[in-house]
Amino acid sequence: MLSEPKNAPFASWVTGWFNLLGQVAVTAGISYGCANFISTLATFHTDFVPEPRITIGIYAGVLITQALINTFGVHLLKYINNISIWWHAVGTTAVVIAILSAAPTHQSAKFVFQTFIDNTGVDGVGWSERASPAYVVVVGILMAQYTLTGFDGSAHMTEETRNAAMSGSIGIVMAIGVSAVLGWFLILGLLFSIQDLDATVNSPTGQPVAQIFLDTVGEKGAIVLMVIVIGAMFFCGTFSLTSNSRMMYAFARDGGIPGHKFFHKVSRDTKSPIRTVWLACTLSFILALPSLGSTVAFSAVTSIATIGLYISYAIPIALRVVYRKRFERGPFHLGPFSYPVAIISCVWIAFISIAFILPQANPVDSQTLNYTIVAVGIVLAYCMGFWVLSARKWFAGPVKQISGACAKLKDVCMVDLLLMRWFGAEDEVAEDSVDGASTAETPAENGKQD
Repeated sequence: MLSEPKNAPFASWVTGWFNLLGQVAVTAGISYGCANFISTLATFHTDFVPEPRITIGIYAGVLITQALINTFGVHLLKYINNISIWWHAVGTTAVVIAILSAAPTHQSAKFVFQTFIDNTGVDGVGWSERASPAYVVVVGILMAQYTLTGFDGSAHMTEETRNAAMSGSIGIVMAIGVSAVLGWFLILGLLFSIQDLDATVNSPTGQPVAQIFLDTVGEKGAIVLMVIVIGAMFFCGTFSLTSNSRMMYAFARDGGIPGHKFFHKVSRDTKSPIRTVWLACTLSFILALPSLGSTVAFSAVTSIATIGLYISYAIPIALRVVYRKRFERGPFHLGPFSYPVAIISCVWIAFISIAFILPQANPVDSQTLNYTIVAVGIVLAYCMGFWVLSARKWFAGPVKQISGACAKLKDVCMVDLLLMRWFGAEDEVAEDSVDGASTAETPAENGKQD
């Protein structure tokens, strides 16, 4: 819609593949972080020592559990989502209040806001000495930028959302706003509550955050706070997998991924794309396997997620800039700020896409190599290579579900629905609609039947 018609399939193809890469990496990053915290919690009051192979096993268990929820608990997802919202809001507030109120001492504002510490050196010599403090700041942006990703989940769920044009847009803005505010207060609470910086960074638990909990609220309190954090991560990973599966289903429906005929099916029982749930689960597990031999694997996964998603965000924004005269606004827009914000966005995404493939630990060796460039390079090579060799001949972009006479028929049906709702028969209509949908393999096939 945003591109010239002749270039639209290619733009859609590249956007789809980078979004798929980012979606898989986001799920991997969230659920791998959850597994790490579970592994850390197991060290409390035990002699358990976390090892990469054990953590990867826990990670597999977390992914499988999340996939099972998305397979058999689809009807419960909206309730789990409501629980997740309150869990994040109340849980974050509880964590901050608990550590600040229980901390024996507090760090000064100068320490929190003005102290620069370079821990990028594996052998003690960080990038601030080898290169520049600015380099440390640039690679340090990664975690903040990674946190502000995944808001496109609102877009992937719009086919299952009422008043999607407004609700999806508001969902995106709210996701960023709430994350920024809650995350800011959480980070401030943690930093002010640090008791001994060296002991925190070099914690025997392997997790500085866990050490802050132990130093402030004690072991029993730390267990409670760790459960809150793990629960938040688990909920987040569950819905990341939901969003991931919907994106893959849509791309398969358009013929964009290998095996698309197999993956673009919707379960008759759950009315959801179960096959892409397990595809997303499998790919996310594979992406985290380098953690078995890398000390910076988590950072690499977050880099892949951030670059993949933001490139997929940048393409439609850039098209809006290039073809601004043909751009048609929806009901939610930024008014006169739209164009300058779009330009700033494209420049920023170009910057971080280069910055986040740079090495983050010094010196660079097989253990500290940032393998982001490898994953991004493989997807880029496949995406461009397959397009040139084959896809350009048959890929036409997103499949339109309703057009022409079908759209007019839909308008007539909507009038009938409104009349029946007026006379109190909407429940029967809704029930009939669900029954009718269950007879089709995909939404597209259901549209043909209608």
